[in-house]
Amino acid sequence: MKPEIVEESIGILPEYSRIPISFEVHSILRVQPADGGLKGVTLTEEPVGTPWIKDYDSYKGNGPTRWASRWDISRWGVICAVADDCRVGGCVIAHDTVGVEKLEGRVDIAALWDLRVSSEFRGKGIGSALVQSAVGWARRRQCRLLKAETQNINVPACHLYAKHGFTLCVVNRFAYMELPDEVELVWYKEL
Repeated sequence: MKPEIVEESIGILPEYSRIPISFEVHSILRVQPADGGLKGVTLTEEPVGTPWIKDYDSYKGNGPTRWASRWDISRWGVICAVADDCRVGGCVIAHDTVGVEKLEGRVDIAALWDLRVSSEFRGKGIGSALVQSAVGWARRRQCRLLKAETQNINVPACHLYAKHGFTLCVVNRFAYMELPDEVELVWYKEL
């Protein structure tokens, strides 16, 4: 059965958080500055020696049930993929929220804050459907840009954003002091 894409209230975050976000890292995008960065950077996909599991929700302060304690999430959106009355994927979009750096203090930017699909449903177009729905959600709020942050270890997410017309605009090699081998990649899509 093909999942139905539905917009839900922000109040379902406890249920939403049960959709696993963890994934197995099989490759990374190696970031190499060209001419000290004066000629940009190159990204080269490389397999990892030993795959590992990355779980964003396991880090202190992360996870959907913790967001409301840090920000006013009343203007955020939740879109879920539902199959047989079960949430199998979803995304959260942040908008017009004081203190969320990704929004740059602007009301014409939305951030694809979180995107997750249960492992058994990955590779079936659900991520694409959720991204397209997030684009529509942001457009309905007159946003000019939709941002998405990921890391060089999440190669499938990078391919997904590129496929949907996002442009890689920020490469921050030093964004995560506690994770020095991970590089922040910020993608923008003009709406």
